[in-house]
Amino acid sequence: MTGRKDLGNRGEAEVARYLRKRGCTLLASQWRCRYGELDLVARDRSGTVCFVEVKLRQKGGMSLPREAVDLRKQQRLRSAAALYLSQHEIDAPARFDVAEVYTDENHRITGVTYLADAFQ
Repeated sequence: MTGRKDLGNRGEAEVARYLRKRGCTLLASQWRCRYGELDLVARDRSGTVCFVEVKLRQKGGMSLPREAVDLRKQQRLRSAAALYLSQHEIDAPARFDVAEVYTDENHRITGVTYLADAFQ
């Protein structure tokens, strides 16, 4: 049986591959601070820092994975991102993306939907 943490790690690894294929450089994964965790931090080809929240769900669920990134979660991500930029002395444009990773009933990854600039 596959645990939730293992599934989450596989989902994040899949999104990291997705980003690299599109020319992004991965800066951090599972970066933790007092505000929570940033799943992935990447820099795209234009130099924009992308804070990527990865949400994994089984296909055919009752809600979209992006709906789990509510206003409270967005605020925590904003706070964590500000701290990340400050601690790493990065002065660059930034955005918040959401990556939806879908699995089948056997927990095999079946697809990724990537939402760039998902919220402000």
